[in-house]
Order: sequence, then C-alpha cells, then structure tokens
Amino acid sequence: MDMEKSFEFGAFMEKFILQPSSYPQQLPLSGLTFAVKDIFDVDGYVTGFGNPDWKRTHSTAISTAPAVLDVLKGGATCVGKTVMDEMAYSINGENIHYGTPKNPCASNRVPGGSSSGSAVAVGSRLVDFSLGTDTGGSVRVPASYCGILGFRPSHDAVSTSGVIPMAQSFDTVGWFARDPVVLNQVGRVLLHLPNVDPVRPSQIIIPEDCLSLSSIASDRTTQVLVKSVKKLFGGQILKHVILGEYVKEKVPSLQHFMSKGNEDHVYNIPSLAALSSAMRLLQRYEFKKNHAEWVTTVNPNLGPGLSERIWDAIRTPEDSIDVCHSVQTELRAALTALLEVLTLS
Repeated sequence: MDMEKSFEFGAFMEKFILQPSSYPQQLPLSGLTFAVKDIFDVDGYVTGFGNPDWKRTHSTAISTAPAVLDVLKGGATCVGKTVMDEMAYSINGENIHYGTPKNPCASNRVPGGSSSGSAVAVGSRLVDFSLGTDTGGSVRVPASYCGILGFRPSHDAVSTSGVIPMAQSFDTVGWFARDPVVLNQVGRVLLHLPNVDPVRPSQIIIPEDCLSLSSIASDRTTQVLVKSVKKLFGGQILKHVILGEYVKEKVPSLQHFMSKGNEDHVYNIPSLAALSSAMRLLQRYEFKKNHAEWVTTVNPNLGPGLSERIWDAIRTPEDSIDVCHSVQTELRAALTALLEVLTLS
C-alpha cells in the first residue's frame, strides 16, 4: 500500500497487518488485501464506532468478528480499520473528529456513509475490497457516490456477531470492490457458497410503479432490464407488479403510518413512504435500546446534525413499537409470498 496516498484520502483510522491463517495458493482470496469498517471487532484493538469518546470508554476486543475471520481464512490480508460516521447514524460520510474521507471520484463531494472509509479505500485503490455494514443504505450509498461496487445481502445472511449493533432488525454486513469478479469471490466466502454455476431464476419481478418514479427515460432503465432478461432467460419469467398497491393490501398495519400528505404527492408511493416511516421509527427505537445508557451517561462529543439525530433517537417514545413489529411480520410474509420463496422442510 502507498502510505502517502492512504493518508491523502483519509480512509483509515489505523493501520495494521492481519495475515491469512494459511497460505495455500488455491484459497479464493489469496493475494487480495482488504480493510474493515471500525464497527467490526478485531482481536487486540478497540472498536471505535466512529467516535473518540466511544473508543475511550470501551475495552480492547478479545476476539475477531466472524465475517473478518471468514475472509482471512479465504486467503486475504487485512491492512487496517477505516473511518466511519459516528455510531453509524448518517449516510453522508462525514466525521468531525477523524476527518471526512476524500471521495476519489469527486474530491469536492462527500463520499457517502456510514461505511465511508471502506468505500474510499476501495475507490482509491488502497485495497482490493473492504467490509462495511448497511442498516439503511450504508454500503449502497457510499458505493454509488465513490463509483464502485457495493453489495448488501439479505438480512442475517452474513453473521453480525462481533459487530457493534446500530439497529438489529436492519443491520447487515456488506462489502465493496472495484472488480465484479472480486465482489463475487468475496461474497461466496462470506455467504459460504460453493463455487458453482448461477441458478437460473424462476421469476424476475419488475416493480412498475417504483421504476416510473425515475427521472431517467424508461428506454434507458426498465426496457434495458426487460430486454436483457428476455435475451438471457426468456420473457416468460418476467412478472410485472404495482408494488405499492401490493404492499398496501398485504400489510394492513401500515395504515397507522399513512398520511394525507403522502397520498397527494405525485412523486411518492404512499404505502412505501409509510413503510419508510415505520422503518425509521423501529430503527430509532432499537438504537435507543442499544445505546441510550452509554449516550446519557457519557454525554459524548458528537458532530453537528448527528448529535441532534442521536438525541432524537434517545427520546423516541415506545407507544407505536408494537405496530412496527406488526408491519415487519406482515411485510415479511407478503414479500415471501410475492417472491414465492421455497423452503426445505
């Protein structure tokens, strides 16, 4: 790694080398380097969670997160921990304490967060891939801002053990790479997938109402997707749905979050806007359960904007949480039915 270049981009919290546990050439990630967001435990280091007061008041980790161990066992070398938004509670990528990592695609723009340093480390070619977390976009947003690939798998697909929780109903381990081949290789290691040919999809769903919100003409979005699917698999697997109407019908508890303003907005899908409101409320509640005691006891120094957001979460009332859980249960059942998910008994 070019040390001068790494400091120039401000991606890293601290540098160290963790070598793979064995060196056979046939390991899938042999020869690749990676970095981890400072939310993952690494044995012998304090997990800083993006805030110096957190780091000051917490002990050294005595074990390493399974996700980190998996890629080490896969043959990759870890070169350090990366900067993140404080307590993972932002998608801007800014950090008043450690500096904002420089977006390698647009130096005058934010890199996106909260996995900002992980995205910048990949985008600036300091590492081959990196690990981040995604609760409400914290892998997908910085990947898009930094012009790289970012993947958020299904919830619980990758172990979050040894990862500081933000909101457990949504916290997901994800990863970044510049090369789609590397992205695939890392994913197979983290998801414990055999190296086999992809399974032919039984259906591909086109959410017409969601895609219609795009300002980009459909001949550059929807039609490109449809033509590609027909060419690869045939048109018979395409299924066109109005997702907003489907969710409204199948998730009746969302009525508690529907507002007249949402219904009248031409650039909105009312049921999905209501779903977003329920998600944000549950996220705040879970963050409060996880961290209210520490925040109120330590009264940490938090950056502007973020301080208000965190304290708002700490003050979140709990009277609508049961409805949030009902929405969660109904939505899971609705999406399972829509996707016709098959389970082995």
